[in-house]
Formats: sequence, structure tokens, C-alpha cells
Amino acid sequence: MRFSLKIWRQPSAETKGSFAMYQVDDITGDMSFLEMLDVLNEGLIARGEDPVAFDSDCREGICGACGMMISGQAHGPEVTTTCQLHMRSFTDGDTIVIEPWRANAFPVLKDLVVDRSAFDRIIQAGGYITVNTGAAPEAHSVPVPKPNADRAFDAATCIGCGACVAACPNASGMLFMAAKVTHLGELPQGQPERASRVVKMVNQHDHEGFGGCTNIGECAGACPKEIPLDVISQLNNDMRHAMRHQPS
Repeated sequence: MRFSLKIWRQPSAETKGSFAMYQVDDITGDMSFLEMLDVLNEGLIARGEDPVAFDSDCREGICGACGMMISGQAHGPEVTTTCQLHMRSFTDGDTIVIEPWRANAFPVLKDLVVDRSAFDRIIQAGGYITVNTGAAPEAHSVPVPKPNADRAFDAATCIGCGACVAACPNASGMLFMAAKVTHLGELPQGQPERASRVVKMVNQHDHEGFGGCTNIGECAGACPKEIPLDVISQLNNDMRHAMRHQPS
């Protein structure tokens, strides 16, 4: 297959970017999207041109590093990570538009690479527990109801790729943050700091410049791990409870 690629090129965070057109040939449907970009970069390097910079790591759909906008959709036309998107999802001769994540809180570093350290700072603000757990406890010493355990595990599958932010018209990070709040809030170990956690994380979220949530639902639709939208409701409930019990 042959594709025309309209790719955002930006030499650095301090310079302005623009789209550039490229063509790739002899692409098979079994290639992943990143493998297709590898083919493009091999050709660019062979011609003495600067390769397109993009993030990737495990290429197994686990780490979340590979995010990019593909023809206006976070991670592309399938509900998966970019590294697990295959070229059989496109039609021979397609023009594919490739951009970095669209969010002020994720500034572009180069080409398709963005700085997602805002997510790290949200976690540092409150996405942890400080209780001294000591050695690993016996598995059944702290009973956890199965519905709570299942919900905690489901929320914990969030890989922090940023697709929710990129898909949201408001560039909100609420789904990511709510997943982190929910997976700790469902477990006994997360209860002592439950109220302070949500306040600190929401404050950091707003400080980083993410937009507010207006319940459009694009975030959950784009999430490769299918984090449910109702974790945001749980975050909102925790936030209301925390604000009601703050000392005046």
C-alpha cells in the first residue's frame, strides 16, 4: 500500500511548526503504525533529512508513550494505542494527518513528541499512600469486597497516555486523574488520605492548565484501556465530600 502523510514538524519547543508532506510505499497491512513511521524515517535518514521525532517504548500497548493524533483521532481510528494500530485499518492511497497531542498542558518538544510531565506532577500532588505497610501482608488479612477490588483494578489499568486530554474539546485531564483517585479510593489503604488526595490532585490539575470537564465523554471513547466515564463522578463525589469537611 501507498500513503501520503501530512505530518506536523516542529524543530524545538521554542520554534514554530508547520505541516510537511511525505509519501511512503510498500507498506503492508500487518505493519503497525509506528513501523510505518520507521519506514518513513529510514528513507529520510537515507536522504540526509531529519527523521520525524515520536515517542515509543514497549510497543506492546502497555506504557502509553506512543500517543499522537491520527487524522483527528487520538491514537487513530481504532480503540487502541498507536503502537497497536495496524495499517490494515487504512485504505491504500489514504492521506493521513499526524499531529502531536493538542493541549496547552502538553507542550510540544519536537515534531510529535510532547511533554506529559504535568501528569507526573498530578500524581506527585496526591496519587499515593503514605501509610507504613511494612512487609507484604498476608493476602487475606484485609478483606476487600470483590466489586471494590474489580473497580480498583479497572481504574488502575490507566497507562497515562494522554489520549483523554487530546480527545477532550476542553483538553481536560479529568479521566486520567479520576482513574488514579478511584483506584486508591476503592481500597482500604487509600482511605486515610482520600479527602486530601482529591483536593491536592484537582488543584494541581487546574494549576497545570488542563481544561474543565463538561461531561462530553470523548475522553472515555478515546481511552485505549476503556476507563469508564463514571470514575469522574466518583472523583466529583470525593471532592464534594472533602470540601464539606474542610475546616472553616
